Amino acid sequence: MKDMTQGSVTRHLLEMSAFIGVSMLIQTLYLLADLYWVGSLGKEAIAAVGLSGNLMMIVMALTQTLGVGTTTLISQAAGRKDQPQAELAFNQSLVLSVLVGLVLTVCAFAVRDQYCRWLSADAATADLARSYLLWFIPALMVQFPLVALGSALRATGIMKPTVAIQAFTVLVNMVLAPLLIFGVGPFPKLGVAGAALATFVAVVIANILMIAYYERKYKYLRFRLALLIPQVRTWWAMLRIGLPAGGEFGLMATYIVVVYWIIRNFGAAAQAGFGVGARVMQAMFLPVIAIAFAVSPVVGQNFGGRRGDRVRSSYYSALGLTSGLMLLLTIAAHFAGEFFIRLFSNDPGVIAFGREYLQIISLNFVAMGAVFTSSSVFQGIGNTMPPLVSSMTRLFFFALPAAILSYQPGFQIRHVWYLSVASILFQGGANLLLLQREFRRKLIFEEPAALGGEPVMP
Repeated sequence: MKDMTQGSVTRHLLEMSAFIGVSMLIQTLYLLADLYWVGSLGKEAIAAVGLSGNLMMIVMALTQTLGVGTTTLISQAAGRKDQPQAELAFNQSLVLSVLVGLVLTVCAFAVRDQYCRWLSADAATADLARSYLLWFIPALMVQFPLVALGSALRATGIMKPTVAIQAFTVLVNMVLAPLLIFGVGPFPKLGVAGAALATFVAVVIANILMIAYYERKYKYLRFRLALLIPQVRTWWAMLRIGLPAGGEFGLMATYIVVVYWIIRNFGAAAQAGFGVGARVMQAMFLPVIAIAFAVSPVVGQNFGGRRGDRVRSSYYSALGLTSGLMLLLTIAAHFAGEFFIRLFSNDPGVIAFGREYLQIISLNFVAMGAVFTSSSVFQGIGNTMPPLVSSMTRLFFFALPAAILSYQPGFQIRHVWYLSVASILFQGGANLLLLQREFRRKLIFEEPAALGGEPVMP
């Protein structure tokens, strides 16, 4: 375990974010590799993969719930130097993640056909989306235990094994995907389903390698049969912290579904342009999200260790880093949006819609960085309700006006993007104000007793 209650918080953030950034880049490559190969199958195939990506947002909401709860409990226990409690949280998070993954898989297959018909612009897109989900849903299921294993390592400051394993498995995915999509050699020609099958195989391999690392190398957190017996009290402790954080991702999924529903009448090119633009934006955000994700375990350990000064320093350092990076990304997206879209499609309609999306949506990048950073600080402290409230308010201010506008004469897709920008600016400001209130309430610790007593929180 790495002790982050000592030393420079900025150095800890940069070291953690470097590994997290590489890890997230690898995860995004799973999606971008699929999109690259599928792009040659036409705009309907691109739109189908984009629709399937909406389901991944729901999965991210659930894995965020589990991951945040796991990271917070383990990091705070590590900050208190309470290894048995950290190990209990680790084993219980693994049990809960497997259970949730199985339930999601059953539900996803139950609604697959209706979901594809409802959101697709045409029958061809719906058929391709159903084909892709046949293997993409199992791929999402096996993400759950992987998230639990990775979150436990992140909480204790260990990132190298996760990055190494993901680097290997993304290579497996990138090699296997074109073979299964196009039917090279002995491999069957599966089209879009081949891309999803390649991802499933790669994630299964990642799980096997991660479990092997825990068994052979990692000693701080171990698999223990007695600790794998379900304990509802520990589950609730995780969910109490994780559910609001997962709810934020759930609201993001709702936002994307609303957008797809509103723009469906503009055709597959519009849906594909939004899908590609959103994937490009996700890739651009990687270094910023990496810094934000690094904040949670650093804050968690220092909050558990009753170091309020270091909690504040972690926040201000991360906010400065993310704001600077987001400003650079705003310039890149605004002036080079068409270049990024052309990497994945040559269709003029897809390029036009995707370029306009990136140019307008980039206006909220700095505010989005503030949202990521402040939400992660709340996670480290263990109070994830305030950012959920601001996210719900933001969605209300976006969804209702967007739905009304979509029925007005002269409605254009750009109106949706401008509404999105305004709602994110509101959310960013609200998060910053709520976090200052949280600091005043939670970061007042008594000094240790003169004879060596432990510090306590009033």
